[in-house]
This record gives sequence, structure tokens and C-alpha cells, in this order.
Amino acid sequence: MGINFYYDIEKFRLKDSKKIKAICERIISDSKKLNNSIDFIFTSDKRILEINNEFLKHNYYTDIITFDYSKEEIISGEVYISVPTVKENSKIFGKTIRSEIRRVIFHGVLHLCGYNDQTNSEKELMRKMEDKYLAL
Repeated sequence: MGINFYYDIEKFRLKDSKKIKAICERIISDSKKLNNSIDFIFTSDKRILEINNEFLKHNYYTDIITFDYSKEEIISGEVYISVPTVKENSKIFGKTIRSEIRRVIFHGVLHLCGYNDQTNSEKELMRKMEDKYLAL
């Protein structure tokens, strides 16, 4: 129950997991939802590609895959995060790895809270919400 972090990759651990958990809880609370369980699994590009192929039928790397098991207002899900892809993205966007990891974590929680990023306006709102919580 709660928010849990698991590591399927060596040489990576969150250094500020308590603060990140608190912000994730804030996102859920601000969205008028309740948290049942969110598992974050930090993994490799290889594992993300396997998951993407098996479950989404996509044959490409991505930084995050979110499985939403929520029921009505009760949030529950698994969030797989590719640490190598997030590190690469941090270089591309000129951000620290810490900041980009947080952005992806908050992005996953926002998805579980009902935010989408399919259209330009949804992407704009998602980015605005990510920035809001990154500022905390």
C-alpha cells in the first residue's frame, strides 16, 4: 500500500524518496483522489522495450509506461521508468537527472489521476502541472 519504489537496475537509487512521496500524495490530494497503491519500478531500456512490445504492441523505447488499475476515485497503478532514457532526456532538455526523474514520476501520477497528453492542449496542461509540482 502507499507509494513504493523498486529498483530493477543497478547504480540508481532515489536520494529524496520521502519528499517525492509527499509531492505525489499532494498531486493525488489536489486531484480529489485517494491513494491505494502506486509502485514505481526503475528499470533498463531493455525491460521497457519488452514491456512496450508485450503490453502495448509498440516497438520503441520510452521513458515511462504507466499501468492504471484505479477504480473511480481510488488511485492504483504500476509505473515503469527507464533510467537510461530519462538520463538521456535530461541531457537533451538541459535538465539535471534529478529534475527529469521527478518530472517523469509526477507525470505518471498525473496520468493515474486522470490527466492525459494525447492532444496539444492536454500536453500543455500536463507540462504545466508537472512544472507546478517540480517547483515544490
